[in-house]
Amino acid sequence: MNLTITREAADLYKREMNLKEGDSLRLYVRVGGVGSGGFSAGVTKEIPASHCHTAEASGITFHVTEDDVWYFNGMTVKYDPDMDEVSFSNPDIGDVINPEGK
Repeated sequence: MNLTITREAADLYKREMNLKEGDSLRLYVRVGGVGSGGFSAGVTKEIPASHCHTAEASGITFHVTEDDVWYFNGMTVKYDPDMDEVSFSNPDIGDVINPEGK
């Protein structure tokens, strides 16, 4: 699985969630999102299962279960300090709120 977490995004999660190096976060697909539906990324502190996909940034392990690979494979997670927001982009699915896939 190809998942990119920028150092800035990982550092934001470390600050906001009081994480330390070696901690793990699970990324998962949330159904709902903005407006009348769609998808968004959920984040929770959780120890990774042995059969998940992982990416590391700034000492934090981000992991995704097999059920959510379709959404996160090819994704980049960035933090923009000027806008003070995290963004999720994935060219493989286009619109991350209403993905169509390629």
